[in-house]
Amino acid sequence: MSRQDEFFKHITDGNTTKGDFITLGSAMLDGETVKDAFVKVPLKTMNRHGLIAGATGTGKTKTLQVLAENLSDQGIPVLLMDIKGDLSGLAKASPGHPKIDERHAKIGLDFEAKGFPVEIMSLSEQDGVRLRATISEFGPVLLSRILDLTETQSGVVAVVFKYCDDNKLPLLDLKDFKKILQYATKEGKVEFEAEYGRISSASTGAILRKVVEIEQQGGDLFFGEKSFEIEDLMRTTRDSRGYINIIRLTDIQDKPKLFSTFMLSLLAEIYETMPEQGDSGRPELIMFIDEAHLIFNEASKALLNQIESIVKLIRSKGVGLYFVTQNPTDVPEGVLSQLGLKIQHALRAFTAKDRKAIKLAAQNYPDTEYYDTAEILTSLGTGEALVSALDEKGRPTPLAATMMRAPMSRMDILTPNELETLLDDSKLVLKYNEEIDRESAYEMLNKKISKAEETKAKADAKEAKEKAEAKKAKRKTSTRRRSTAQNPIIKVLTSATFIRSVFGILKKVMK
Repeated sequence: MSRQDEFFKHITDGNTTKGDFITLGSAMLDGETVKDAFVKVPLKTMNRHGLIAGATGTGKTKTLQVLAENLSDQGIPVLLMDIKGDLSGLAKASPGHPKIDERHAKIGLDFEAKGFPVEIMSLSEQDGVRLRATISEFGPVLLSRILDLTETQSGVVAVVFKYCDDNKLPLLDLKDFKKILQYATKEGKVEFEAEYGRISSASTGAILRKVVEIEQQGGDLFFGEKSFEIEDLMRTTRDSRGYINIIRLTDIQDKPKLFSTFMLSLLAEIYETMPEQGDSGRPELIMFIDEAHLIFNEASKALLNQIESIVKLIRSKGVGLYFVTQNPTDVPEGVLSQLGLKIQHALRAFTAKDRKAIKLAAQNYPDTEYYDTAEILTSLGTGEALVSALDEKGRPTPLAATMMRAPMSRMDILTPNELETLLDDSKLVLKYNEEIDRESAYEMLNKKISKAEETKAKADAKEAKEKAEAKKAKRKTSTRRRSTAQNPIIKVLTSATFIRSVFGILKKVMK
């Protein structure tokens, strides 16, 4: 048996699957594609998370596109974080190209061009279904971690949430949260101290500064109503194809705090909402997080721990997370160790640091007699990748340098007119794009403060009136006393003794 035949058997025996699967392409040996040596990923293990890595221009986005298309065709909804703004073309069929035909002939797969059901979403004022969440949905623990608060500051946030629950004050947006923080150490200071203990103005001031940081990155657009319902990510079409939900994030590349806030809230909401799946044999939802370093680079230790915990737990809900980034070292070790599927496109060695990073990346893959992993990582062409997946029993499949299949959809963005038509046909745009600003903590506390001020003003006016009336009465009493007080001479002249003396004298005179 020739080396190529041995390699073919090695790949195909290690990629047998009895259930549904996705074919990524065909394995390569010594720089040549081995036709029909298909590299497959069982759907059963797609909730074990994954990584798509590689230098700029090596084909990461196209690999993401291929996975999203095939998942949709299998009836599995997909959520894509579109940082670069180049994924909307999934809605339209590929125009085809001779090079695509040539590639698929080498792989041994027929090429089919088609578009997919797509929903465009947005965190900001960009066109698309508006994604929002309320402060209450975050809860005190998650909100404290996002804000990177100290233990004392986290305690203040917990007390604030408790006060709002006890007093039925809805916490919907950032202005609600800021208002209650200010109220706790100003107008409501006595009330808070009586019920919950003293709250330091230094603590609330520090929390407010953290809130302003998120607010400046666009958090005021994200927090509020109408809150997005996770069930709307799980939709399928009438012909049982999963929707590909694309979140446009091109305007928040310089707002990593907002990005990580959104991601963590979304993962937490999915985990809380979705039931335990058990061993169903297929995932319920797959999420692709492009430019994943934006989450990890700006995340605090507490936030990283929270992400790591969710990554470990969320797969039991049938949810798979796929991180797309340039180098595996962009992903923390605790997260990287949880990733079952690894698709590694070429890395470039321009510096000593680059060469060191390549050696580290090579260690993430199983040993094989057919490749020098570190060497092949620098020699892969565009649209080629090293693939290591998990089989249906959770075991690593043979490491394969793979000629990746081409996307079936357009490898370009939608035109403005195409995008407008897509949004006009969206039911979710109608559902979520109405801005709601109902009465919540901000308005209710303002009313409470106004009422307290009005009551105090009335009490002050009453007290002032009573004081004025008392003062007036006192003046009248004093005047009466002065008017009835006789002059000493008059008092003598009108006294009984004086009168009797006068009458005595008069009698004598008359005699």
